Amino acid sequence: MTNDFKFAIKSVPFNEDYRPSDNTRITTNFANLARGENRQENLRNALRMIDNRFNALAHWDNPQSDRYSVELEIISVEMSIVGEAAGDAFPLIEILKTTIVDRKSGERIDGIVGNNFSSYVRDYDFSVVLPAHNKDQLKFSIPVDFGDLHGNLFKNFLGSETYKSHFSKPPVICISASTSKTYHRTENHHPIMGAEYRQNECSSTDKYFEKMGMQVRYFMPSGSVAPLAFYFIGDLLGDYTNLELIGTISTMETFQRIYRPEIYNANAVAGACYRPNLKHQDYSLTRIVYDRDERNRLAVEQGKFTEEHFIKPYKTVLDQWSANYAA
Repeated sequence: MTNDFKFAIKSVPFNEDYRPSDNTRITTNFANLARGENRQENLRNALRMIDNRFNALAHWDNPQSDRYSVELEIISVEMSIVGEAAGDAFPLIEILKTTIVDRKSGERIDGIVGNNFSSYVRDYDFSVVLPAHNKDQLKFSIPVDFGDLHGNLFKNFLGSETYKSHFSKPPVICISASTSKTYHRTENHHPIMGAEYRQNECSSTDKYFEKMGMQVRYFMPSGSVAPLAFYFIGDLLGDYTNLELIGTISTMETFQRIYRPEIYNANAVAGACYRPNLKHQDYSLTRIVYDRDERNRLAVEQGKFTEEHFIKPYKTVLDQWSANYAA
């Protein structure tokens, strides 16, 4: 192939001064935390929740539960096709990078990259391709090649010099457990990750992440009320330190408590057999407002944007490249 892809990384701090950019995918997740008259208080409360959760989990040599704080960066990845105009760079994915600040030693410790995961091409797959494939069908199904392009683009980015020059370890992505699956608690218990759960069958999200080269395990950390899904490459429990894992847990559990309080801010802890339910009524609200309906609407809008500005203009190049990449 004469065409090749180049990646560029931009980063912006996610702190109480954060203001969403108009051209970043992650605004569908975080914009509601950073708007309105109380935007700074909203952000400050979310960040405080993360720090409090981190110190509760990293409780050793931490008598006042205030030793650590977590700093977050939004990492935006743009992709351009060699030979095309420089202005045609496309916003491929956005992820979060954690840094742990040890107030006792003054040390700044690199955390995990990944955490939250946002992708225009994934929006296209789930909001455009999948509905079109199932339109007027009696039974829901998934196309055989569903997620192939997205998975190959993601793996290509991880193998690039751009990724390797910025990050020393593979990403870990942490999301909500699926509301369509049942989870069973196992006897395995990790000192940081907590009780491990296993699901009854793979979800469409699991299969999608598998095409990205990632496998999944489900854990419910101490003090949590429901298991989280951790997608990773390699050895989740062996490749990362306790503090790295705590950074991801504290960050993503906090966001899930805001995004999905019915599951992650429920007033009862998940039992040995558990099925998440967004219609569950026995839960507490955080003081942070999040517009879930807007998130779903923007996912559809951005899926259509991807189709118009990325998939259709470069379909021949992308299809040929993806087929050769897989081969």
